[in-house]
Amino acid sequence: MLVNIFKGPGVPAGGSKLMAAILDTNAGDGKAMNASATPVLSIVIPAWNEARRVPQSLLQIRDYFNSHPLDVEILLMVERSQDDTLDRAGAVVEGDTRFQVIDNLVHRGKGYAVRSGVLRARGDIVLFMDADLSTPLEEVQAFLAHFQQQPDTDVLIGSRALARSRVEKPQSALRRNMGRIFNALVQTLSVPGITDTQCGFKAFRRDAARAIFSRQTLDGFAFDVEVLMLARALDMRVDVLPVRWLNSPDSSVHIVRDSWRMFRDLLRVRARVRRTLRRQPVGAAPVVGAAPVVGAGPAREQA
Repeated sequence: MLVNIFKGPGVPAGGSKLMAAILDTNAGDGKAMNASATPVLSIVIPAWNEARRVPQSLLQIRDYFNSHPLDVEILLMVERSQDDTLDRAGAVVEGDTRFQVIDNLVHRGKGYAVRSGVLRARGDIVLFMDADLSTPLEEVQAFLAHFQQQPDTDVLIGSRALARSRVEKPQSALRRNMGRIFNALVQTLSVPGITDTQCGFKAFRRDAARAIFSRQTLDGFAFDVEVLMLARALDMRVDVLPVRWLNSPDSSVHIVRDSWRMFRDLLRVRARVRRTLRRQPVGAAPVVGAAPVVGAGPAREQA
């Protein structure tokens, strides 16, 4: 297979160039742009047992960036699966140098997969999103525009809880209720002021991404909370944008098992962040190899 399929460990490339001028993504010519040493955007997508959904998602991503040209790299971080996610993904994007299909070799969790991809990413802006594209690709434009217009923003997260958010396919009542309980605990214990920590659509300037994810440790679904706690502890500006969101009925989140693990991790995350910052204090240079790499104050909500 000619597609870029990698097996870890790997080391992300360096670079300190600020974000280049964003191309006019409204005037696509249907041609893929060549990958560069430092793309404008890196998209990290974790995947586990996604053989049924990932091929269609990758086709949508390819078609979107063919008609909205942008210097982009897409890193699909495939955790060791029980299906043929890796092979099917590789077959879909074979020969397209914008895509890397990375075999993570292990199954440790979404937090591990995202961390592995972010530390490998080369883009000026690093964004992670879910494999089911529950937040549509069109939101990428709004995020890049915000970074361009707000040069002090370090971290930008999507929210389904703002007035202008559009939740077009809601979760089940059980999942919504579990989410409310989790968010209430987050507000009390971790990151007050951010009403949706779990939306799987978050972006970072490259230096912020490395400073955060070289310190980030949780492997499970509660890693988002740890990421935001680290951003605040590192005195980064975190902005929040409303997004369009469509729930996938085929979510890989197990309502009982994964909810328990998230609550458990939430109770531990404050102590974990304190230990991390003792090892790598504010102002210390990111240790990019600190996490295995394979394959600011209150949030500002933009209502």
